[in-house]
Amino acid sequence: MEYLSVHVLTCLIPAFFIAGAIVALLQKDVVLKYFGADAKKWLCYSVAATSGTVLAVCSCTILPMFAGIHRRGAGIGPATAFLFSGPAINLLAVVLTARVLGLDLGIARIVAAVSMAVVIGLVMAAIFERKRVPEDEGGSDGPACAPASVSSDKGMSRPSYVTPLFMAILVGILLGATSKIALFPKAVLVSILVLASAWLLMRYFEDVEKSAFFGETWWLVKRIFPLLLVGTFITGVIGYFLPVELIRSIFGRSDFLACFIASTIGALLYMPTLLEVPIVGTLFGYSSGVMASGPALALLLAGPSMSLPNMIVIWRVIGARKAGVYISLVVLLSTLAGMIYGAIV
Repeated sequence: MEYLSVHVLTCLIPAFFIAGAIVALLQKDVVLKYFGADAKKWLCYSVAATSGTVLAVCSCTILPMFAGIHRRGAGIGPATAFLFSGPAINLLAVVLTARVLGLDLGIARIVAAVSMAVVIGLVMAAIFERKRVPEDEGGSDGPACAPASVSSDKGMSRPSYVTPLFMAILVGILLGATSKIALFPKAVLVSILVLASAWLLMRYFEDVEKSAFFGETWWLVKRIFPLLLVGTFITGVIGYFLPVELIRSIFGRSDFLACFIASTIGALLYMPTLLEVPIVGTLFGYSSGVMASGPALALLLAGPSMSLPNMIVIWRVIGARKAGVYISLVVLLSTLAGMIYGAIV
């Protein structure tokens, strides 16, 4: 619970505000240009599959942003590619993997993660993509205080750079709050960014837009956070009783069973950002030679991108069928990537 309280302040709160801004303030055309079902595939999947390089987020922090672009009309393919890539291609984590666990594993991780994001998105789109009416136009259960996106005279007349700048500052708050810099400069940086975002919001946005922004943010908090709380507790209980010594003895080979078990464990356990490296290296014994390279990669791919809390929220946001296919794809593709890497090295 102590970790959860720190995580809420540094990661989830900024993420919820980013998601609220995506839904309430970002023009739908912008979302559809990069993530819509009719967007150019090379463009939308390139953006979605590499987005994690600039977002230091975990499997829980990515959820509000995923819910935001999904509510805004993003296609299920690009949206799920973004959902996977956000935590899976964390640049800091990839660099740490290369330095601590070896350059070859670091390279394999980023190549496999980008490839998996594209494949997951394409498969999800092939199975589920429809010409759908976005939730805010088709009777959603979203907030009643304001429409999901609003326009006003002030909105039409303000400089075109204001909304992207506001979004960039919110992302800057998230990156600053999760950075490894010392506490005092971090507090100063985040405070400056918070004040800048507040000034932009008060100066350039109408009351109805502010109401929509805070309304969407609060609606996402109510919809997602309780599920994260329950899921994190259950994950902690599973992790406490997990027979680590028994499981570690299974991972000495890079066969299907070892990689599949590693992917399944990674999909269930909650791995905070950057902690997947010591978990794989120390807890599961990769650094000491206990764990083979295949299961190590499978765990590094499935672990950061998914967790039990993450699964619960995904099921709530996109439904049981889509969630089931997405979860299965992550586990199976992580298993396949681990087997291929294990066979190569």
